[in-house]
Amino acid sequence: MVKTEQEKATESFVEKLEQHKAIIDARIDEFVVSFESSTAEQFGEYPLEAIKTFTSYLKRGGKRIRGSLTIVGYQLFGGKDEKMILEAALAIEMLQSYILMMDDIQDRSETRRGGPTAHMMLKDYHEKHHLRDDSLHFGESIAMSAFVIGCHAALDVIAALDTDPERVVRAIRNINRCYITTGHGQNLDIFNEVVPTIDEEDVHNVLLWKTAFYTFVNPLQLGAILAGATEKELDTLYQYSMPAGRAFQITDDILGVFGSEFESGKSPLDDIKEGKRTILSVKALEMAPKADVYYLERCLGNHELTMAEFKKCKEIIARSGALGYAQTTAENAVEEAISVLVQSSKKWNAEQVDFLIGLVRYLVNRKS
Repeated sequence: MVKTEQEKATESFVEKLEQHKAIIDARIDEFVVSFESSTAEQFGEYPLEAIKTFTSYLKRGGKRIRGSLTIVGYQLFGGKDEKMILEAALAIEMLQSYILMMDDIQDRSETRRGGPTAHMMLKDYHEKHHLRDDSLHFGESIAMSAFVIGCHAALDVIAALDTDPERVVRAIRNINRCYITTGHGQNLDIFNEVVPTIDEEDVHNVLLWKTAFYTFVNPLQLGAILAGATEKELDTLYQYSMPAGRAFQITDDILGVFGSEFESGKSPLDDIKEGKRTILSVKALEMAPKADVYYLERCLGNHELTMAEFKKCKEIIARSGALGYAQTTAENAVEEAISVLVQSSKKWNAEQVDFLIGLVRYLVNRKS
């Protein structure tokens, strides 16, 4: 069968992403050995147990999209120092692990990427060693300390980059601004679970402030800044990142409910149990018949949710048209992101532009 141009482009993108993943994974493996060794030597057995939860997340990986975007953002503007930008990609993946550890505590999740979450690993450690006091509180407390250490270790990697010091300072300031925005997005996400009413704009703001910033804006602009990109060029990356992030998170939300645990990396019941207000749940509550709305409202935030109840919630979301609406919204966001690149990136590295186009197309068709 003859492949279409889009199929060829997708294959090229996936191949490039796998190449990035391989070199990032290899650097992470080296870093983990050094980080654990220095922790054990300086601070001893118990602090090492905490750090092992952080490095566990770091090694579990995923596709390394954020690290890849750091490299791509650098190469877009002619960056040539492969060793230096790999260190920046390492730091971005460390910051991703920090965010995931925090998110898992806030969501009360028990699994992440095929393994237990950090606070559950430490809860199990507490129980296995018959320690005093409450095991879950212990697990959450130590996990929080571990991800704070991981965050600052990542910033230390950035601060030590062997490149123009002014660019490093500019990069750190940009990282901080991005994570301030991400933090506000995370807070809004949690508020959305508990306030009486929310609308699509509230969900939209979470998609932008949270996912778009830490998945796209932060890594892309980091790489670009280290290559010497102008403020105008950074703004174009921002304009691309907003719809790209929207498409990424909507697809994530769809996989979170309609995918398997193997595909999504967490239990598919989690979003309903936690009462997450995603585009799926908000539109279902808006579009479904009253009886279905009542049932879905009763299930959202129910931590004792059964599999039978979860399956019925899925049926309500699909039947209401919310699933189709979410899929169409994600597809439209992809076209918006591509349009930004086509209009604004004629002087940029063509191979990296193709990667960014391939990425957003890949996002809405992925299974994990």
